[in-house]
Amino acid sequence: MEHVARLLAGKLLKISAINLQPDNSFIWANGWNAPMYTDMRKTLSYPALRTFIKIQLARLIMEHFGEADAVAGVATGAIAYSAMVADELGLPYAYVRTTPKDHGLENLIEGNLKPGQKVVVVNDLLTNGSRSLRVARTLSDAGCDVIGMVAMLDFGFDAAVDMLDEFGIKVKALSNYSDMLDVALAEGVILPSDVTAFKEWHDDPESWTPGSGDNE
Repeated sequence: MEHVARLLAGKLLKISAINLQPDNSFIWANGWNAPMYTDMRKTLSYPALRTFIKIQLARLIMEHFGEADAVAGVATGAIAYSAMVADELGLPYAYVRTTPKDHGLENLIEGNLKPGQKVVVVNDLLTNGSRSLRVARTLSDAGCDVIGMVAMLDFGFDAAVDMLDEFGIKVKALSNYSDMLDVALAEGVILPSDVTAFKEWHDDPESWTPGSGDNE
């Protein structure tokens, strides 16, 4: 829903869960330079926003993946919200680690999901898709049927969509990169002259650097 997408984008910008800096880029964990940085954990400190996100994620699951038997979260950013959503829906819950625990049972999946269960994954962000695909494969290897994924913010990279489509996973997100930019521009968070940098980054995030399109 466009209304929800724009409303959430505005709330995230207001509390700086989304930071936009076209002239002073951030470096992401995957090594990309980017004119923005997101930290969805900040939303946990705002009870009204936290509840809004939880309810809207649960709504997405009920509308698009209503046959789900269980909810799985992506570590670490989506652990809190996936647990809240599972509680809201009254479904079993687990989360998937990035790497196996380095002691004890060396678990990758924390929880007790059963083979054959239809699982919907809750994510905070969908960027290049690699983390999401790794989680889906881990669940699938454990015998679960991953029927879909919901996320707070989808960056809309074609490579991520293609990667997840190939694995048979459909993604539904509360907000997206395009609506976020529109809201940021409308609310004066960025200037019209900044929009080109954000679009150039989105077109080629792996090689983008600040000012790389100035002389093109």
